[in-house]
Parts: sequence; structure tokens; C-alpha cells
Amino acid sequence: MDERKNEARDGALLLDDADAKRAPTGQDGQSGDGKAEESAGILEEILDRMDLDVDVDVREDGEKIVLDLDGPDVGRVIGKKGMTLDALQFLLNKIVNRFPDGRRHVVVDSGDYRERHDNGLISMARREAKRVVTEGEVVTLEPMSARDRRVIHLSLAKFEGVTTASHGQGMQRRIQIMPADGEQPRSRGRGRRR
Repeated sequence: MDERKNEARDGALLLDDADAKRAPTGQDGQSGDGKAEESAGILEEILDRMDLDVDVDVREDGEKIVLDLDGPDVGRVIGKKGMTLDALQFLLNKIVNRFPDGRRHVVVDSGDYRERHDNGLISMARREAKRVVTEGEVVTLEPMSARDRRVIHLSLAKFEGVTTASHGQGMQRRIQIMPADGEQPRSRGRGRRR
């Protein structure tokens, strides 16, 4: 039984016994608590097991840890619409913050990918919001991740004349940009709704 416990399992990310039994530090999740190094080490191990040639650079910003990726395989790590990057970030946050004390948010990024992606979403959302205001039509955006929907909701929260809402389930959840209360939405080519 003990021999099987020590065997490496293909495709599994294993934590050694010291990590699994480690008690919470009692710190409030600040720089110097070791979580930045831990998260970088875990990410490097995952990327090695994925057989990707990517370097991990660590930046700490108070309660936030930013792991910046660079290398020839960084495009594969980003994935379609950043989905692989989001999945890695989710896993790292679950592993690094498995104890309630000293939680720190881990952000996995590549260069300024997230900033460029967010700026593109904000630009598109404002363009569609202007169209809603001028045409009075409801605009339904394509399905997107919870993070992307949040960026759009926040960017249009103070935009005059529109309101936003999410509809749908799971991966098919979409944002609708609608005229603000008091304005009647119109559907394309039909005039005003009654």
C-alpha cells in the first residue's frame, strides 16, 4: 500500500505531505508570506507537465500576486479567448488559498494580455451602448465568461441611457444592453414595442 502512495501518477499534480499538512500561517495575506513563490512553483510545475516552454515572472502588489508568462509557447497558455489562462488562474487561486487565513488573489497574465483584452471589451461595450441609445434597440452580446461579463457590466454601470443584464445558463450566459428605464426598446425594423 505504501509503495503505491509514493508512485508518481501520470497527469496528476501532487503536493508533498508537508504541503498537504501545512497549517495556516495566520498572516493577513501580505507580501513576504511565501504565497508568491508557492504559486509560481505550482504554475511552473503545471506548465512543465503540459510540456510548454514558458517562463514565469512574479510581481507582488499588496494582496495581489501577478504571475507574468513569457516564452515561445505563451500563445498556447493563453488559449482561445484567454480560457486556458483563466483556468490556470482559477486552479492556482484554489490551491494557494486552500486555507482561510492569509488569502491573496493570484492573477495569471502574459505581457499585457488581460489589459488589452479588457480594453477591447470596454470599447466594444461602449460602441454597442451608443448604438442602443441612438437606435433604441436591445443589443444581445455573444456568450462570454463571468470575468468578461463583469468587465462589461462595470464599464457600462455609469453610461447614460443604458442598463445591462445577464441572461442564460453556464457557458451560454450573455449580456443584454438595453435602453434605460423610461425609454421604449425597439426591435430592428419594426418600430416601437407596445
